[in-house]
Amino acid sequence: MHREFLMGNEAIALGALAAGVNVAAGYPGTPSTEILETVAKRNPGNVKAEWSINEKAAMEVAAGAAISGARTLVTMKQVGLNVAADPLMSLEYIGVKGGMVIVVADDPGPISSQTEQDTRTFGMFSKVPVFDPSSVGEAYEMIQEAFDFSERYGTPVFFRPTTRVDHGYESIDVKDPEEYRKNDPDGFVKNASRWVIFPRLSVKNHAMIEKRNAELSRVLSDYKRNEIVEETGTCVGSRRGVATHGINFSYTMDAAGADRPRIFRVATPFPFPEQKALEFLEGLDEVLCVEELDPVIERALVFVCGKYHLPVKIRGKMTGDVKPSGENSVDSVRGYISGFLGAPTGEEPAGSSESGEDACPALPVRPPVLCAGCPHRASFYAVKQAMKGVKKTLFAGDIGCYTLGNAEPLDMTDTCLCMGAGINMAQGVVRVDPEVKAFAFVGDSTFFASGITGVINAFYNQDNMTLVVLDNSTTAMTGHQPHPGTGRTIMGDVVQAVRIEDVLRGIGLATVETMDPLDLKTCIPEIRRIADEPGVKAIIFKSPCVVRFRPKSGKSKVDPDKCIGCKKCIRELGCPALVLDGDKALIDPSQCTGCTLCEQVCPVGAIAGGGRNE
Repeated sequence: MHREFLMGNEAIALGALAAGVNVAAGYPGTPSTEILETVAKRNPGNVKAEWSINEKAAMEVAAGAAISGARTLVTMKQVGLNVAADPLMSLEYIGVKGGMVIVVADDPGPISSQTEQDTRTFGMFSKVPVFDPSSVGEAYEMIQEAFDFSERYGTPVFFRPTTRVDHGYESIDVKDPEEYRKNDPDGFVKNASRWVIFPRLSVKNHAMIEKRNAELSRVLSDYKRNEIVEETGTCVGSRRGVATHGINFSYTMDAAGADRPRIFRVATPFPFPEQKALEFLEGLDEVLCVEELDPVIERALVFVCGKYHLPVKIRGKMTGDVKPSGENSVDSVRGYISGFLGAPTGEEPAGSSESGEDACPALPVRPPVLCAGCPHRASFYAVKQAMKGVKKTLFAGDIGCYTLGNAEPLDMTDTCLCMGAGINMAQGVVRVDPEVKAFAFVGDSTFFASGITGVINAFYNQDNMTLVVLDNSTTAMTGHQPHPGTGRTIMGDVVQAVRIEDVLRGIGLATVETMDPLDLKTCIPEIRRIADEPGVKAIIFKSPCVVRFRPKSGKSKVDPDKCIGCKKCIRELGCPALVLDGDKALIDPSQCTGCTLCEQVCPVGAIAGGGRNE
């Protein structure tokens, strides 16, 4: 053993390695990304790790390995679970042979996601057991226990950290590589009655799963991490308690301090530890449930009280005592508990706000923007200029850095739903109004993950639309992971890159044009020409991510004597490197990358010096 100061995702990865994981697969998505990256980085040499094409593929790769006796790890964020749901639901019916842990990082807030969905609820829906860690150190230990549990009961299990566990840090004791568990898979053994899912098998196994989960509720009541923390201080003898879970357990312990009510920490929200809950409820009149995001514990305790005819009032989200959505904090939890334990009616609960000398100043508003020099800005601007004067246009967006094209002054994202959806949504809009000039923007990584099927659908159904692939040669938004178009794997192996142009031509598209978005003079007329063609056509704007491949070119500068103060560069581009100095434009040299976009936009040639003028 040795001690390391680790991010939560690093601890989860090292815990999986210590548990003897053989195969690890996933798709990048904040807040989960660093888990698989750490598995690859700290790989002792016997783990097969991959960035899969999407979460569904990752789930299926891991499932194949798990039914071959391997211990497998799958990583994703909560919206990625939607993509992986199809194989997961069937996999729970046939089960696994080797331990299989599905890490789904939930994002209360949401901080960087489309939704606040709660994987604990998905666990109940899919009948898959859920483990819910409350700290970095516990995550390291708990994922090892989750592998053992999965293997013992022949079921995949969810491991559900949230952002504050994933990205928190703690100094913890971890095993040395020579202490890692060794797992030697025996390989796939043919058995059609077990591994081939047919209705007859599903009926039999569904009944078995229900019986197993009822038994697991009893087993998990004895699980050491489903714990009751007894009251202290002025709360001794109180008939009020708090039920909580995950990072909210840490918040509750911090907020309660020395005067702590009885606390029930639920580490396995499904199957719910019913007998442990009965032990907690004994002697209580009221319970406050503090949780993120759904009222999972609250509903379970209401059920338990009803089932056993207990006169205990359960309070939480459903009663309005805890906010129904959003992320909690130590301060908000302190307010909930203070009010629950007896703040007079009308009095603001302690910790819910600050005033006077102790008040913190309001944080500055910092809306997310495309980076200075980002080629996506040039791509959006070129399409916008090409479509000027066209009455009906649609700019369907997607998930990635380029979602930020929705911000003013670009205003180039009319729709955004989920990864790959923009392509099919554009088809739907055109079906209703064929006069619309529809553009569907998608990134290179998203194209591979979920865009290809949409293009095939449009081509097959003879739609009129323009696909715009924003190819910056990386998966930028989640930390610059490789993808099939980069020619590298997560382990650094050089492989044959998949060319997007070849894929599109293979589908049957006759018009596939690759352009440099930073060459506006060439791009704009070409975009107009392509948009007027019938059918499905594609533009690939190819220019590397400015963060990963920062150019060594000169920086653009404004000549104040030439600048007429028209502000066109600022009003039309929204580049963070462009600011006002009095009534004239000024370029922040610490941010400028010399992309020359502003030089091409300036109507009087007052900006020069960027890389393209060298």
